[in-house]
Amino acid sequence: MLQNEDNLGAVLFQVQQNLRQLKCALENITVNVGGETLDIQALDAAIGKTERSIRKHADDYVKTVTTQVLVLPRIEDLQKKKQIPKWKPSLESIRDVCPQREAIPRASPGEKHKSALTKRLLHNPAHPNHRAVMHQKFGISLPDVHKRKTNKAKPDGIITGPGVSFPVTKCRHGLEKPEEDLGSVPNTNWLQMVIQPKAASLHSREDSLSPQTGRLGVMSTCHRQQKSETEPGFTCKTIDREWTPIPIKAPPPSATSNSMEHRVNGLIPKSPQNLLLRGPVNSNKYDFTILMGLTNPMARDFRHFKQRFSLCWSIVVEALEALEQLLRDFAVPLARVSGQRLVELGHAWESGWLKVPPTTGFLSVLENWEEVLVLLSRPGQRYKGEGGIEAAAVHIQSCWRRYLARTAYLRHCRRRWAAGTIAVSWLMLTQMRHVRKALQARRSRQLDNFRARAKHLAANWKRIQSSKRTIIHIPSLGYSQVQRMNLRGYDILQNIQISRLCDIRDENVDVIYVCPRHLGDDILHYYTRLLKCGGDPDEDGTRSPAASSSSARRFIVLTPEALDYFPTRNLCLSTLLKYSPRTLKRIKHLIQGKQAYIVGGVAHADDLAVADELGVPILASEPAIAQLHSTKSGGRSIFLGAEVDVSPGRGDIYTLNQLHETLAGLMAQNIDVHRWLFKMDSEYGGCGTAYCDTRHLSCYDWALQECHRYGPELWKTEWIQESVQLRYLNKIPEWLARHARPVKTSCYPDWACFLKTFLTQGGVVEAYPPSECVTCLTVDLLLEPGGEVTMLSCGDQLQGSCQLEALGSTVPQTSVNPETLQSISMRVGQACLQRLIVGYVSVDLATFLNRNTMEQKVWAIDLDLAYSDQLAMTQMLLMMTGGTLNCSTGCLEVPMPIQEKCCEHRIAAKPPVVNRYAVVGSHLFHSNLSMLYHNVFFMVCNAHGIGFNNKGKHGTVFAIYDSSERCTIGMITVSEDLRGALMTFARNLSVIHQEISPSKTQGETNFKELIKKIEDVLLLTDQNKMRAVKDKPAE
Repeated sequence: MLQNEDNLGAVLFQVQQNLRQLKCALENITVNVGGETLDIQALDAAIGKTERSIRKHADDYVKTVTTQVLVLPRIEDLQKKKQIPKWKPSLESIRDVCPQREAIPRASPGEKHKSALTKRLLHNPAHPNHRAVMHQKFGISLPDVHKRKTNKAKPDGIITGPGVSFPVTKCRHGLEKPEEDLGSVPNTNWLQMVIQPKAASLHSREDSLSPQTGRLGVMSTCHRQQKSETEPGFTCKTIDREWTPIPIKAPPPSATSNSMEHRVNGLIPKSPQNLLLRGPVNSNKYDFTILMGLTNPMARDFRHFKQRFSLCWSIVVEALEALEQLLRDFAVPLARVSGQRLVELGHAWESGWLKVPPTTGFLSVLENWEEVLVLLSRPGQRYKGEGGIEAAAVHIQSCWRRYLARTAYLRHCRRRWAAGTIAVSWLMLTQMRHVRKALQARRSRQLDNFRARAKHLAANWKRIQSSKRTIIHIPSLGYSQVQRMNLRGYDILQNIQISRLCDIRDENVDVIYVCPRHLGDDILHYYTRLLKCGGDPDEDGTRSPAASSSSARRFIVLTPEALDYFPTRNLCLSTLLKYSPRTLKRIKHLIQGKQAYIVGGVAHADDLAVADELGVPILASEPAIAQLHSTKSGGRSIFLGAEVDVSPGRGDIYTLNQLHETLAGLMAQNIDVHRWLFKMDSEYGGCGTAYCDTRHLSCYDWALQECHRYGPELWKTEWIQESVQLRYLNKIPEWLARHARPVKTSCYPDWACFLKTFLTQGGVVEAYPPSECVTCLTVDLLLEPGGEVTMLSCGDQLQGSCQLEALGSTVPQTSVNPETLQSISMRVGQACLQRLIVGYVSVDLATFLNRNTMEQKVWAIDLDLAYSDQLAMTQMLLMMTGGTLNCSTGCLEVPMPIQEKCCEHRIAAKPPVVNRYAVVGSHLFHSNLSMLYHNVFFMVCNAHGIGFNNKGKHGTVFAIYDSSERCTIGMITVSEDLRGALMTFARNLSVIHQEISPSKTQGETNFKELIKKIEDVLLLTDQNKMRAVKDKPAE
């Protein structure tokens, strides 16, 4: 470098001489008329010689320093400065820029970007920030170029200035500017523009391509330079037909600053008098046209644009090639390009802000971008341009491959989903199978244990009945889930049999009562006092304190804790107890070492689980057997097997055609029946019952005429009934649809809803007794495990308005001969024992007078294999009166206390026994009862003289069921005769209704229906007495 220092100055001096001669030669260059071709042969020798010398020495210098291109000092006007300053950089300050590879730290992305920008500045000596970067990186202070004035006249509109032009090498895409073009300058104006230095500016990302406008915000050096021409900071004046810019301020040559302000100001030209500028520039000065995606290099506008931006042509040509390729791809016939915006796009692309310019970036450099955008947006336009066929083929193949791949992927996903679903389903199925097998094994084990304990109970029943024992009462109603969810007050219905506590009237019995509700202290206190007062009295009619306290200790009421866990599920009591381990544990402790058995309600599968957990037998049949024979169809089969009279009908009906055919046949055979009943197999309390009267049938009168024409004997033959049966079969569907009515519309609003459930569950069709006066009675039997049948209770039913729902009964029954009733009951009991049915059974019978023969008929109409509500109320009746119910004689025998005692000798005398009659009602409902607490209710009753006389064994006793709602109660009235008991019962209902029902709020109740029924019974009783009086003298 030291050896070439003087040579570099001589070369620069020689370059100055050559350029001076070149200026003189430019004046003699002529331009053709069209201004298209220029004679540039005079420039070849000078420019070639200059380039060779500069290239040789510049390579040596670059290799010595940093291989970066440096800006040469500006050539001063030799007329004013004869001495050429030499440039002597301080070589000691040049650092080693080639560190070891392992010493180079790993740069971040931001540092890499900054290093790339710095490298481009070092390769561009004409950039205003080149001096600052050289000084910052290598400590080299390059000389600043001073302005110089010239008095020599210049061509019109041309301002002279120094300029150095390096040959443009080949760019990345192969488009290059030949070196010969640099020397063949067609015009002096273009020559000055070619050698003019320019500055490239750096901006932030926000100045790059904007997504809203699609325009580039990066300002190129040429744009900034052109903008500075119109700024007010520069003023131009004309001196001898040349533009002389007057700068505002120019920094000294030695000033070097690294501040941000200097960097920004460095983008403004330092020496405005040496810059080559023209007059006011139009914004469209550098526009050119692209036809069919190709630029005409000989076009004047393109040559103008090319020579103006020759220093940055390697950057511009890359963007231009991409733009031409885009226009050729879409067959755009004409595109008008804004040169300045194209340069901005090239700089943004080159600076790294844009990896690949988007289509909106290319459209932003077009003047007619709207028209081009329409073509680009047209479907299929891409395939009309260059390589369209290949692009279409590629697109079709890619779409097809995508379709195949997508189809294969979706098929794979479906198979994978199917495989997962199958696997999960198989695992669930396997697990459910294991659980099912485990449950079946457990239930099988529970059933085996139940049968073993039942055998033990049957073998030791006599001994157990005569010894100390504990009875676990679980009044569970094991209906189906649908029935349980539709029943109103399901827990109260289960607690109606709380009167089972009265079993302690037997001194050998302890009672554990499992209650389905949380009872308040008032209810517990009431039953405690009631059980202390009841029982067998002493000779004076009172009970001893020891007996009273013993009665209070022999019963306990437990509530399963699972009731709090399932408050709205309407689970049966056995299920609640099954999931109540603490209650089960307490029952185990209470029955430990004692003889105990369970008395349940309606059978349920969970009864076996509870019994197996407690290890005690159940006084009932197996749940499967009980559910089979407790249906209406099962009851008819038992009655038929017992050879008792049943109502005409048929069971096990499951289809509509079967229903119509069966009904038509029954109506033809029993022409005197005026009402037909339809009962579901799972019917309870009249909820699953409907009826239809034959008087609404249009052909019924014609059928009666046919019956009378043939006579009763011939009418029994089938071929005579065939015509009537066919006529019925055609009319029955319409007859049922219009006139059939459910008994309780709260459960089934119309016949259609009832029929749907009826055909789903199955049921029976049977005749209603053909009489205006029909009495129904209930008989409660105990089918002992030893094989004996015992009648426990019997009573005539008190029915409501529909005559199919029992609200109460009169005890004992008086409508059927006790011997006839005993015979029927024994036959039904034996038929049940033959079918392995044990425990408590309730039989419903209907009695009436046959109008033809005037004989009393008794039909068996229903069978319930459960502990009945009437039996529970009968236990309370016997507890309060201390009597016994003799069903064989039909008498309620109550012992009366001895009035007189022998003072001298205590003679054991048997107390006299009197007959009593009672009316019991277990389902007395009144919505206004909830307004009174139980203590207030009893005070009201006492104020009206409603109570029980323990000495006279007559009066009224109440049964209360819950402490929260208090809408349902039970009541028993005892009197010396049936009429008195009925009148007392009706009077009590009337008084209670008047006390709790204001005139405007009567409430919902069944008191009125029961009062009316009692009045009808009293009227019928009076008529029977009058008839008996008239018949007695005739005898």
